[in-house]
Amino acid sequence: MNGNATFRHSNSALLAITSVQAPVVLSSAEFDERLAPSLKRLRLSRKLLERVAGVVERRWWDAGTSFDDAAVEAGGKALAEAGIEPGQVGLLINTSVTRRNLEPSVAAKVHHGLGLPSSAMNFDVANACLGFVNGMTLAANMIDAGQIKYALIVAGEDAQPTQETTIRRLNDKNSTREDYLREFATLTLGSGAAAAVIGPANEHPGAHRILGGVSRAGTEHHELCVGGPAGMFTDTKGLLDNGLKLVVNAWDEAHAAGWNWKSMDRYVTHQVSNSYTNAIIKAVGLVRERVPITFPKWGNVGPASLPMTLSQEAATLRPGDRVLCMGVGSGLNTAMMELAW
Repeated sequence: MNGNATFRHSNSALLAITSVQAPVVLSSAEFDERLAPSLKRLRLSRKLLERVAGVVERRWWDAGTSFDDAAVEAGGKALAEAGIEPGQVGLLINTSVTRRNLEPSVAAKVHHGLGLPSSAMNFDVANACLGFVNGMTLAANMIDAGQIKYALIVAGEDAQPTQETTIRRLNDKNSTREDYLREFATLTLGSGAAAAVIGPANEHPGAHRILGGVSRAGTEHHELCVGGPAGMFTDTKGLLDNGLKLVVNAWDEAHAAGWNWKSMDRYVTHQVSNSYTNAIIKAVGLVRERVPITFPKWGNVGPASLPMTLSQEAATLRPGDRVLCMGVGSGLNTAMMELAW
């Protein structure tokens, strides 16, 4: 393996990490009620979402609130928390999976909504659930290079349209057990938003250093999880098995390159399900008590899930704590990033 797989940052720091929770709570029991006709016809048990995935509830936005409005709100909160004015931002990266059109980018509306200057570059990075970590890496590289001073990374997700379409399709009289299992992951999704501000570490000595990390690709598995407005279609076992192999390979590559992540103070993972989390913990020997879990109450909020979880954990982290962000996205791709709190 060549040096492209591992990277280190010299002068980048996380100044703020914030989240916005969607206000409308939808329980898995309510989803079971909506799917009652097909569950009965297909002889499938209720409570599969809770028992198998561990998702008790997820959230939707209020009518009239869009995912990009939420991204603007999260971005504004992050800038305020970091003490950075919009005019100081040199880069905005939107990492949302959700979008209402192919062009322009979601970043364009967020840029306008936040009143960022004309000089601030803005674009989308679309890489499934891994997008936010990728966006942080790109921003850190540009800060290290001296190209920009401050970057804002955002993600806003809306699971409602896709889930409503999926429920209607699964309740069709011609749907099968295979259809339900193939679209099961869609029912675990949730809505939410997150944002992070990144800046030069030498000018913010109290900020959280972005030290670097590792990335690996397993693109031979690009058809295991395919999503779009009509739904998300997943080979659940194939995704878990091959995603796990990719994570282990990345973990081993990182340690061979000099990283030591066996005793971190916190492991902030992409939030998917019980089986995914348990498999990761076992495969690389994580301390379970140091792996925060948010998917039972938020579901899988796509690329926003990891930063939302990190935002929740921030209040309990102390200066000097070591944090490892770990994400996997459809494709397959994985990335791990160490933060020095």
